[in-house]
Amino acid sequence: MNLENPTSPESATPYQLRNLLVAIAAIVLTAALFLGFQAQQSGTSLDAVAAVALPIDVALANNKPTTIEFYADWCTSCQSMAADNLSLEKEYSDRMNFVMLNVDNTKWLPEMTKYRVDGIPRFIFLDPANKAIGDSTGAIPREIMAANIEAAIADRPLPYNSTSSDRISPVTETQAADISQPRDHGKKF
Repeated sequence: MNLENPTSPESATPYQLRNLLVAIAAIVLTAALFLGFQAQQSGTSLDAVAAVALPIDVALANNKPTTIEFYADWCTSCQSMAADNLSLEKEYSDRMNFVMLNVDNTKWLPEMTKYRVDGIPRFIFLDPANKAIGDSTGAIPREIMAANIEAAIADRPLPYNSTSSDRISPVTETQAADISQPRDHGKKF
C-alpha cells in the first residue's frame, strides 16, 4: 500500500472497484428508466383525445352522426386505443362527431345507464337523428372502427355492429360500506 498517496490505483481494493461498478450501473439504470418514462409520456394520451372531442350537447345538436366513447383514465385498453382514436377524430371530424365521456364522472351516469355501459372502452354509434345504430366494446382495431365510422357517415348499416373484444375493462358500481356495526369489523361471536 502506498502511504504517500492513499487513492492511487495500487491502493484500490476489490470492494472499492465493486462499489464503483455498482454506482456506475445505478447511474446508467436510472438514466435508462428516466428516458423510458419520457418516451412513454410522449405517446398520445386520453386527455389529448378528449381535448379534441366535442361536448355531447353540441354533438347531439348538429345533425351529424356521432360516436360516443365511454372511457376511464385507468383503462389500459382505452389508453392503447388513444393514438388510433385521435387519428380517426382528425380524419373524420368534418363529417362525424366524436364525444368522450369518462365513466368515473357521475355526471355521465344517465348516459351510461341509457347505453348499458358495463365495460370500457364502449363505443356507441348514433345516426344524425341521434338514434343508436350500433355499438362496440373493448379494444377495437382501427380498421374496424374506421369501417363503422364510414358506414355511419354514409348512412349504411355498420359492418361490425355489436362487436366486442376480449380486452374490456369492467365497470362496476361502487358498493356502500356496511356501517351498521362499525366496531365489530365483521367478526361473528
